[in-house]
Amino acid sequence: MTLRVRLAVLGTILLLAVVGAGGYVWRVRHVQANLEAAATPVATGEALAPLRTQPHLVFRSTALGQQYGRVAVVPLTAPDGPRTFAPISCERVYATADQSVCLSADRGIVTTYAAQLFDADWQPTRDLPLTGVPSRTRLSADGSLIATTSFVSGDSYANPGQFSTRTVVTRASGEVVGDIEEFKLLVDGRAVTAVDKNLWGVTFADADRFYATAASGGKTWLVEGSLAGRTMTALREDVECPSLSPDGTRVAFKKRGDLPPGRWRAAVYDLTTGAETLLSETRSVDDQIEWLDDDTVLYGLPRADAASASSDVWATPADGSGQPRLLIPDAWSPAVVR
Repeated sequence: MTLRVRLAVLGTILLLAVVGAGGYVWRVRHVQANLEAAATPVATGEALAPLRTQPHLVFRSTALGQQYGRVAVVPLTAPDGPRTFAPISCERVYATADQSVCLSADRGIVTTYAAQLFDADWQPTRDLPLTGVPSRTRLSADGSLIATTSFVSGDSYANPGQFSTRTVVTRASGEVVGDIEEFKLLVDGRAVTAVDKNLWGVTFADADRFYATAASGGKTWLVEGSLAGRTMTALREDVECPSLSPDGTRVAFKKRGDLPPGRWRAAVYDLTTGAETLLSETRSVDDQIEWLDDDTVLYGLPRADAASASSDVWATPADGSGQPRLLIPDAWSPAVVR
């Protein structure tokens, strides 16, 4: 091959590379532009106020673009419609009609984490305890209690005993009720005092009673706890990240069963009868499930593409019937507000 031919071939290759790169950039910008065009610009509390007066969904937006990680709000009647953004970014978010709790990450030279309580106008009102990587958070129905869970070491629930969590319950007034790991834990009538004891995934029943996950010795349990009594009692084994139904009769959760580490099946447990119902969702659900209403549950699922940083919120019937349906694309950490 002559030098002239080699140069021509090289020039063609370079031209194709430039065209390909240009096309990729154009496609990325086109996708981002479409995503951002479907969303309302970042709004102030005043612009968001009308949404607070009607049933709505609060969640973390995972649509690629400038609003990635922002807290978004949509009417419950149009969950996949245009979204209005609050002026905050969160890793995890939860909300009631009057308050929101946000677990955030500041990824600078050194990553730092924070937990804050916000009022109805999305203004910060209080800093909350958070000692590690954000994991779970919940508010009681009346907004008087907040639970935050963070990873102190390890960053996955895949293998109980190989991570350490800290779950703190705080009152909206700022009073710290305590780290529930320090509460007395009873399993089959015996106190569990092992150093590998961990607690996470709080869901509040009322001003005193709550449910959570306890783990020790490679096992997990659904526990019912009392804030006043500082005690927790195991109800059944193989339950993680419980979520109490609006009518207070059932708990949605994820269970390992005989699945390999890092995979879970979504299920519902009847607190009165003890009956368990496996949901129709067969994909692995690594989330604290939320209830859309007494008949339907919501949960986040990462995109199947391992290279994607996005996720979606899905819905499925709580009685095990039907099929999962996509409720909110490009979303994570949903909270239903009525």
